[in-house]
Amino acid sequence: MNEQQPTPQLPEPQPQASHNVGAAAPQASYTFTPPDGTAVLRRRQRAQTIVLLLVIAGLGAQWWVSHTELRDLRSEVAQRLQNGDNNSNELKGVLKSVQESTKELQSKVSVLDSKQAESQSQQLALEQMYQDLNKNRDDWALSEIEEVLSTADQQLELAGNVQGALIALQNADKSLSRSDKAQFIVIRRAIAHDIERLKALPTVDIAGIAVRLDSAIGQVDTLPLLVDEHPVESASEPKPQPVKAAAKGETKHGKTRAEAAPAEASAWSQWLAGARETWQSMSTEMWSELRQLVRIREVQTPEAILLSPGQAYFVRENLKLRLLNARLALLSRNEFAFRNDLSSAQDTIAKYFDTRAKQVQTTQALLKQVQGSNVSIQLPTLAESLNAVRNYKARP
Repeated sequence: MNEQQPTPQLPEPQPQASHNVGAAAPQASYTFTPPDGTAVLRRRQRAQTIVLLLVIAGLGAQWWVSHTELRDLRSEVAQRLQNGDNNSNELKGVLKSVQESTKELQSKVSVLDSKQAESQSQQLALEQMYQDLNKNRDDWALSEIEEVLSTADQQLELAGNVQGALIALQNADKSLSRSDKAQFIVIRRAIAHDIERLKALPTVDIAGIAVRLDSAIGQVDTLPLLVDEHPVESASEPKPQPVKAAAKGETKHGKTRAEAAPAEASAWSQWLAGARETWQSMSTEMWSELRQLVRIREVQTPEAILLSPGQAYFVRENLKLRLLNARLALLSRNEFAFRNDLSSAQDTIAKYFDTRAKQVQTTQALLKQVQGSNVSIQLPTLAESLNAVRNYKARP
């Protein structure tokens, strides 16, 4: 690289003859100085240094761009993982509440089983008593009425079976009406009082509310999400029509501009007016077309627009679990859990679903109607009738 390059031999320049008339031009002499080898070498080294610096600068810029893109990619992946963790935690909370409700139902079922076992043991004891003791007809009737009323009271307390309790009280009163004893009047008065209290209770359509919840659950898979929204086509709105009368040069009274304008108006001014009207009509039409291409809508929850297909599936399943949990709370007459789950379901619909769609609005109205239903009623007991029967039996 330090070797000196041979100096190229250049042809000596030849003097040119002068063509001036009447005088002889002197001959021109030229000298050529060969370039210095050290200067050439320095220029080459400078060029190589500049190229090397440019390469290093390009590599540095490439590294910086790659580093920036990698950092942005890492932040986006971290954010998506955080969103996935939040959805998983929410689903775990819902599953935990469902498990707790299931445990509560299981405990109630176990209580029912124990009550049923107790009822069976009481029935066996009653049968044994019937076999051991030779009671008269009234004692048997009172024992049967007591057993029926006790069973109806248990069903009223645990399952809220008001209709069954009414039937049991009416059958007991009908059985006592067959006897002519005046001692049964006190028992019949207590039974009549309990019947009036049960009939005065407001009616709760548990089956109808459950059917409405089932209908809402069945519509969840077809409800449109915000992320599924499609743009409205421009053909749905009428296009503005250009004013033809102005383009043709007609005035308000149907006369042409040439007739209405002064005689000294020039053709140039008429052409400018027509060009201006044509440009206004074209710009108006172009602006209406551009407005159809872009539609801006304000969304209060940006994460609803960024849902992936997997996350959209979990949103729908989460809504179904909320409605199913509300249905379980309805059947168990847990008003707090019932209203809480319905409120959460309505918040989910308002956050992730397209509330402008008619189907979503119908579902929201259905849930509001269901939420307005009164499912918690303070049910009375049949203690007055049972105490009347037992006090009568306990008399000597």
